[in-house]
Amino acid sequence: MERFERLAWPEMAVMLRAAKFLTRRDDQAEDLAQETMLKAMRAMDRFIDGSDIKAWLMTILRRTHIDRLRAAQRRGVEQALPSEVEDDRPPAGRYDDYFRGEPEQLMNRLDDETVIEAMRQLPDEIRWTLLLVDVERMDHAEAATVLGVPVGTIKSRAHRGRAMLRDRLYAQAPERFKRNKP
Repeated sequence: MERFERLAWPEMAVMLRAAKFLTRRDDQAEDLAQETMLKAMRAMDRFIDGSDIKAWLMTILRRTHIDRLRAAQRRGVEQALPSEVEDDRPPAGRYDDYFRGEPEQLMNRLDDETVIEAMRQLPDEIRWTLLLVDVERMDHAEAATVLGVPVGTIKSRAHRGRAMLRDRLYAQAPERFKRNKP
């Protein structure tokens, strides 16, 4: 128990943030994060010292989330499952001035809910990659371990995902930004 409290428990906020992103509901996110931490506590003897605890916990969270989605499908509960993203970028020139500059500057111009909603529209594997690499700041090798894919796949998904996210944000720019370019 002491080992769990020392290594895993400090990551609870990260698990809750990721769970909120995945579930879109606070109550479901809390349940998912708690279930993840409970599974981690039970499996703590299998955690290898020196390994990345956050990557290990994210793997548990991901698998738990997938299990919950599958269980809901078996029960016939409708879930919002990822779909392919269509190119719905607005015509060139409408917001070009608004979207010039460094990516971090652009992200700061948009509210969190706009960014989160755009990420939710991305395919599941792209969304998970961006969550791990860009939100949780895992390196590509750690994200590859969590998702069970080669590092090259993570690099490719991150590159494609960032472009897809940019295009989504471009298409979803709030009206106030369309009217009030910075």
